[in-house]
Amino acid sequence: MTYLPFSPDPRPLGKSGIMVSPIAWGMWRFAGDDVNAARRKVEAAVDAGVTLFDTADIYGPDNGERFGAAESLLGRVFAESPGLRARMVLATKGGIVIGTPYDSGAAYLEQAIDASLKRLGVEHVDLWQIHRPDILAHPQEVARALEKAQAAGKISAVGVSNFTTWQTAALQQFLTIPIASTQPEFSALALDPIRSGLLDQAMTMDLAVLAWSPLARGTLMEPRDARSLEVAALFDRKAAEFGVDRSAAALSWIMAHPARPIPIVGTQRPDRIALIPQALEPRWTRAEWYAVLQASMGEKLP
Repeated sequence: MTYLPFSPDPRPLGKSGIMVSPIAWGMWRFAGDDVNAARRKVEAAVDAGVTLFDTADIYGPDNGERFGAAESLLGRVFAESPGLRARMVLATKGGIVIGTPYDSGAAYLEQAIDASLKRLGVEHVDLWQIHRPDILAHPQEVARALEKAQAAGKISAVGVSNFTTWQTAALQQFLTIPIASTQPEFSALALDPIRSGLLDQAMTMDLAVLAWSPLARGTLMEPRDARSLEVAALFDRKAAEFGVDRSAAALSWIMAHPARPIPIVGTQRPDRIALIPQALEPRWTRAEWYAVLQASMGEKLP
């Protein structure tokens, strides 16, 4: 039996020179006022081998909290445990404006970056990403704002999130620094990065692919229709083979792609965070990987 190649070792964050873990931890649901509980979550991820931590300034309102709440909570964790910051590659995002909905103009980007740094209580972040593309912002203006922030030492690397391949290429055309990462929704039930050419572009441009919602917004754990039930059954078979759970199998399927996507795990339970390394264990043959893809597509490949 020949498995697809896979390495559990740290990998480059694009051309940034930064090395990151093969799995990231995301803070969309990082919420509340209990700093000790928040610290335990971060520590659990660090102990599980995670080095890439992904947050955003917009994380808060979805949890019934204020704009910037997740960043502020993480900042309080850093204030109490300063050593944690040094053990992670810190990524955040900006550019979503409630009610607008997007602004990537130079003036807004500058103040958004500064506001994130203030909430986090840090002088710089390792990766700053435009959260969603602003159709009304010329990529040249965006590029100059990002370069200015990097030159000022506020950010080490830049990335994009939810960009199309053409939007990413347009921004890179005006940047003098390489885009380090792209962050699409990608799971066995969200296949657009395969269909759109985003993963091909990532390999061509040497972009790290940070896959958000790798468990299909929970659907893979609680299948609701014939399609998700069939995919889940294939993951259960793989999970049983390697003695892991279904989520580990689902994450490993993503990571088996040659673009080496980095799934962003969003669980906020320390006991579940501790299980993140299980996703590094399953291996896939070509036939098994394609079986999942075809089950999700609902048709055979030609």
